[in-house]
Amino acid sequence: MCVFINYSHTRPYMNAQNKALDELCINTIRFLSVDAVQQANSGHPGMPMGAAPMAYVLWTKYMRHSPRNPGWPDRDRFVLSAGHGSMLIYSLLHLCGYDLSLAELKNFRQWQSKTPGHPEYGDTPGIETTTGPLGQGFATGVGMAIAEGHLAAKYNKPGHEIIDHFIYGIVSDGDLMEGISHEAASLAGHLKLGKLIYLYDDNHISIEGKTDLAFTENRLQRFAAYGWHVQQVDDGNDLEAIAKALAAARNENGQPSLIAVRTSIGFGSPNRQDTAKAHGEPLGDEERKLTKENLGWPQEPTFYIPDEALVHFRKSVDSGLELEQSWTRSFRNYLDTFPEDGARFEKQLKGELPPDWDKDIPVFPADAKGKATRVTSGVVLNAIAKNVPALMGGSADLAPSNKTLIDNENSFQAGTYEKRNIHFGVREFCMTAILNGMALHGGFIPYGGTFLIFSDYMRPAIRLACLMKQHVIYVLTHDSIGLGEDGPTHQPIEHLASLRAMPNLTVLRPADANETAEAWKFAVKSNKGPTVLALTRQSVPTLDRSNFGPAELLHRGAYVLKDVDSTPDALILASGSEVKLALEAAEILAKDGTSARVISMPSWELFDAQPQDYKNSVLPEHVTARVAIEAGATQGWHKYVGMNGKVIGLDHFGASAPINELFNNFGITAESLVLAVQDLIKR
Repeated sequence: MCVFINYSHTRPYMNAQNKALDELCINTIRFLSVDAVQQANSGHPGMPMGAAPMAYVLWTKYMRHSPRNPGWPDRDRFVLSAGHGSMLIYSLLHLCGYDLSLAELKNFRQWQSKTPGHPEYGDTPGIETTTGPLGQGFATGVGMAIAEGHLAAKYNKPGHEIIDHFIYGIVSDGDLMEGISHEAASLAGHLKLGKLIYLYDDNHISIEGKTDLAFTENRLQRFAAYGWHVQQVDDGNDLEAIAKALAAARNENGQPSLIAVRTSIGFGSPNRQDTAKAHGEPLGDEERKLTKENLGWPQEPTFYIPDEALVHFRKSVDSGLELEQSWTRSFRNYLDTFPEDGARFEKQLKGELPPDWDKDIPVFPADAKGKATRVTSGVVLNAIAKNVPALMGGSADLAPSNKTLIDNENSFQAGTYEKRNIHFGVREFCMTAILNGMALHGGFIPYGGTFLIFSDYMRPAIRLACLMKQHVIYVLTHDSIGLGEDGPTHQPIEHLASLRAMPNLTVLRPADANETAEAWKFAVKSNKGPTVLALTRQSVPTLDRSNFGPAELLHRGAYVLKDVDSTPDALILASGSEVKLALEAAEILAKDGTSARVISMPSWELFDAQPQDYKNSVLPEHVTARVAIEAGATQGWHKYVGMNGKVIGLDHFGASAPINELFNNFGITAESLVLAVQDLIKR
């Protein structure tokens, strides 16, 4: 439904006295933003100046939040997807009474301040997600709405609605240009996420000039086609029109809402309003002076907050406490009435794993033929999902290949929000940002699957998960040239190295079924950041652990899988499907009298975190004949084999052919390992 409203004849937002107060409060937001950007000599003043009225209406009239407890479970969430306008939200947080001092606003964009250039989750009380890379906040909010919908459907009872909140956001022209917003808007419309409401800061300006240089489609019709409830407000300073539009959006339960508010970037600036110069640079001292004169604002002091405005904003403290206390009473009543559900809800929101959550994970018997690690991953996923209700996710239209479906669990769809299988469609980037939103909302261990090659599409949102240290699991299958005939377009080469380069990301490439089980255990328990599970398409043997090191040592990143009776002549390091080649090579070498220790190395990050004495016990310093093998880029392996060691891998693209031909022709073989070891020993 697309609604075009002519608000030119709407009644005043409030009476004349209150209207003056509203204008005072809005200008307070504007000039805190202007002064902070000017003092930092860096930032984006124009967006807060234009968007201040709609933010003011939302935060003072509709937002349910508690400044003294920013983590209150049933609060409304607010996502500033246009993160470049960060001083807008910092001003609101300070004015409303969050733990963000005026000194921090004055310290905008400075070392170790709570007011970084773009909002960063964890740095600033009240910031729900890191934003700045345009479009990602938009999709992250969709994840929060999925989370709200699932928890409400699962735990709410008639007369006991313990989860009932909205996800609000302000999105920009840039957000709507980014492809991820198309992906996320399409899925949100399909899922009918009625608790999602976005205010679109429709200011028609981007860095290079007017948006019609590159952005001319009808955005309202576009969102209507996605299945969104769409409204238009022609004047970004019309508080009554904005309030009416928000009220209508809140009453629309079956569709997400977009409210396009026609704003003026840099509002009030005589020479910068509605120009690109207002976007990404300070106004300058002279223009700031003229702007304050134009809007009737005192020149001094800077960072001026009128007492009357502060009193008005700080009402949020008491009203927030009342809202929180009311919810607490309701939840206590819920606990008394539904004690089992209430206890589960509390533990899920706190991120606590149930007792014996891993009791159904099988120990896989030795099997020379074995199975693909993606297959055993699906078995383990289902064993965990039985006991961990927080585990929820899906795939980017590859669930049959990724093995990411939860058995006996229907699909998360409009009308069945209580289910846990999410169909993201062919939308890898959107999927990954949605997982971030679910994790940030609380109550979930979200996971998403696709082929490892398509982590290229996911990477920007993985990076934000790492930056925010969110508990997210990526099930990335078909992890090498082992996928075979699909060829180089689908064969990952540089991807493991690329992901390993990302701070706070743990990459696990298990060698067999039991390492895969341990990898899942780590991923579920680890809440310090996201985890990649890199899994094979092809079958790998399930190792006989009575003859080899225990799979539980995966948690140390690398371990001695097969040792020798005395000091080894050589070390062979391998991950994933190449571990079997390392074992085969060690057997061949032993027949020639060369002793080689085989080391399974599923995770560089976990191994690097071990004490030095453990690392030395696995990789003795005096054994310098070292060879690593992995069916991917060799970059990074010399850290472990030394500059005189050898790495067998692929520093070129693959080819379309059956798997055995690929491995043989590219030299990813036991024979290549044997020759490399022998060459090093001869030196």
